[in-house]
Amino acid sequence: MRKVARRGGFIVLSMVFMMIPGFFSRAAAKPLLVFILAGQSNMQGHVNVSTFPSMADDPKTAPILKEMLDANGKPRVLKNVWISSIGCAGDDTTEQKGNLTVGYGASKDEIGPEYTFGIYMEKRLKEPILLIKTSWGGKDLNTDFRPPSAGPFVWSDYELKMRKSRGDDIEKDKADKIKATGVYYRLMIDHVREVLSDIKRVDPEYDPKQGYKLAGFVWFQGWNDLVNHWFYNKGNQPGGYDMYSQLLEDFIRDVRKDLSAPKMPFVIGVMGVGGMKANNGMKNFRDAMAAPASLPEFKGNVAAVQTAPFWDDKLDALFEREQADWPKVNATAKAEHDESWGNKMKIMQDNFTPEEWKYLQGGSAFGYHYLGAAKIMAPIGKAFADAMLKLMHK
Repeated sequence: MRKVARRGGFIVLSMVFMMIPGFFSRAAAKPLLVFILAGQSNMQGHVNVSTFPSMADDPKTAPILKEMLDANGKPRVLKNVWISSIGCAGDDTTEQKGNLTVGYGASKDEIGPEYTFGIYMEKRLKEPILLIKTSWGGKDLNTDFRPPSAGPFVWSDYELKMRKSRGDDIEKDKADKIKATGVYYRLMIDHVREVLSDIKRVDPEYDPKQGYKLAGFVWFQGWNDLVNHWFYNKGNQPGGYDMYSQLLEDFIRDVRKDLSAPKMPFVIGVMGVGGMKANNGMKNFRDAMAAPASLPEFKGNVAAVQTAPFWDDKLDALFEREQADWPKVNATAKAEHDESWGNKMKIMQDNFTPEEWKYLQGGSAFGYHYLGAAKIMAPIGKAFADAMLKLMHK
């Protein structure tokens, strides 16, 4: 009887432990799933937590907000998702690490796509996850992230002509370009390798015996290439951004080679600033960003996610009105001899209806940062997770 009682007690105790969040996956000793997120400022994330409430009023985003908040209505801390991030702490290499929550965006009060990406990957996979995020604002693919197999930066006749007309020191420019080429590609690879060499430093519950698997890569970048009209001087013409496609193809191949993950699923976040009403240059750039996913060698292991459908035209229009009103607001505040921020905002608020003003609070940054809106960025992070899961299942 004594032996039976002990055995029964062990079974009950085991069941209790199995119900503890995260225990089941560690006990199963599966390889830790590692996802890499890389890019420039929109991967960093400029979405302030103050914009979260705006998601509640939209039936499309309200369910996502529910996943983002805990029982007390506070942003969740994910116990089974760890993150190591560089590029968001004011310099290139300072690391932020811990359980995924808000604050892994461009500041402690901001998020990028990593937040909802991690939330939905955990929700669907139901096992521990490690995110390695490398993102730096204002970086392009033609120089900063230039992959090794793309070779040295090639100067176009047009750019050299424009620099000469401006009186630039061409030889100095060329020397500076050599120093800058590929710097952030190498920083990205080096940081990934550093984290993987000692995962327990980031994820204290990691057991080296379980090992890890490089399960996917998300690329969210593009603005600085889009607006580089000297390098892409024919961007408004069909095919004007074809070089970006070639560089991104090399980037995917090189990342897989350098990390020894030849079939690692790769998700491309296609630039969506401005929404569906895109001019020729933006349309051409989006086509170039998405193009690698259609190559035969990348079929089934690379996906392009269009982010334009998540844009908010109404919020954009209100933001444009607000920007246009600032000269008048500043002049009024000066005339009232009260140029405090509080008074300026009071004057600004008078230019909008109560409903418009409430809606405007759903944004916290400029347009090229997706208006700093949670109702735009949170669905984008979820879309990246959805695309990644499809690739993983294939």
